[in-house]
Amino acid sequence: MAPNQQPAATTTEKPITGPKPMSASTIAILKATAPVVKEHGTEITSTMYGTMFSEFPEVQNLFNMSHHRVAGSTKGGAAPGVSRQASALANAVIGFAANCDQLGNLGDAVPRMVHKHVSLDIRAEHYPIVGGCLLRAIKIVLGDAATDEIIDAWKEAYWFLADLLIQAEGN
Repeated sequence: MAPNQQPAATTTEKPITGPKPMSASTIAILKATAPVVKEHGTEITSTMYGTMFSEFPEVQNLFNMSHHRVAGSTKGGAAPGVSRQASALANAVIGFAANCDQLGNLGDAVPRMVHKHVSLDIRAEHYPIVGGCLLRAIKIVLGDAATDEIIDAWKEAYWFLADLLIQAEGN
């Protein structure tokens, strides 16, 4: 091999590049809307799951449905009238929005999500279902306050995180 010649590639795997970074305007919108999303978080995620399970019943087997039961107490960390899963997702969405400019602040949340998703056989083709239902739920719950600009920012942010998870999950 010549001194400056690189060895031939021995694999055809796609290089790890990571997701496209979020735009500055998306980060600003997420930070600005984080308080209202926090205020309505479990209503948004409960609406999302209701829509998703109604319109895409085939994804129900990917979830532990006992985590979707609405309890009257705070068992499992959920507020009264809110399922554990809706509460957990709301907290994840709120945490992501609040830290979208400092993802290191999320600690081990992303690796834990990856581990959980892999164990449940979550695949790349499931992300458009969840994302579409989440964005619709934001629009339903927030109504006219969820402008096209806000929904577009949340869509960009969702796909940033989804792409990160898909890559880490090996999908």
